[in-house]
Amino acid sequence: MQMQGQTITADRSSPSHPSPAAAGAPPWDMLVTEGPVMVTAIHAGHSIRPSLRPHLALGEAERLREEDPLTDFFLPAGDTVLRANRSRFECDLNRPEARCITADPAETWGLRIWRDDLPDAEIAASRALHRRFYALMAERIEAMIAAHGEVLVLDLHSYNHRREGPEDAPAPQAGNPDIDLGATTLDHAAHGGLLAAFAEGLGSCPLSGAMPDVRVNVRWKDGGHFPEWLHATYGAKACVVTLEYKKVFMDEWTGSADILALQELREGFHAGLARAREWLAARA
Repeated sequence: MQMQGQTITADRSSPSHPSPAAAGAPPWDMLVTEGPVMVTAIHAGHSIRPSLRPHLALGEAERLREEDPLTDFFLPAGDTVLRANRSRFECDLNRPEARCITADPAETWGLRIWRDDLPDAEIAASRALHRRFYALMAERIEAMIAAHGEVLVLDLHSYNHRREGPEDAPAPQAGNPDIDLGATTLDHAAHGGLLAAFAEGLGSCPLSGAMPDVRVNVRWKDGGHFPEWLHATYGAKACVVTLEYKKVFMDEWTGSADILALQELREGFHAGLARAREWLAARA
């Protein structure tokens, strides 16, 4: 489905920023249409700006395994959609500014991302990118709230469940649902009904011949910085749900996609969002 709207990319929004050709891929793409739903994929990107590439220690395949590829597959269902094009290791938009880029393996699951201590100029560049993102989000969210009173923000992520190796058994289902809904900052008095309607819709479409396992706050008890910031800034005017999709839609070791699984998950996402929109419309 083609969406009509305004396309915004961070490095193209101001003449003071370098051109995309000089900076590599633009940091993000945003499509704006009218409506109360924002969908983001802030860890979908893989590119690294050219000035950082000589410092990389982690290989391409290992880096991709820790990113969230293909989470942008569901974006067109939103009214405002944003895809981050840069790797979370260049600038992690789901962490506070001071920690958005780090050379400390303790901050990156024991992985050594960079060959050496990062130059101050590179750290400053990533932090500046982080500030631009949050300024853009504030501008857009405030416009949506002004138009609709309250908004729904769905932030799409994924997680690995075969960390022991490509030939080993996956992690037990009991602690690893197919879709884990992060709602640690959600105001349940205001939006508990919306969360329930959305979750019911997500679980209503089959996945690989069975109904998907959709649960809330199973793997992560604390939210990321992005939903926490939205909640702290806008309170009950912004209902924020993080979706953590188990990588059943791809081989996390080879990076190859399962297109049929992606299509089935997208059907569920559309079903959940349709019920969420009905809930929001009933409150308008």
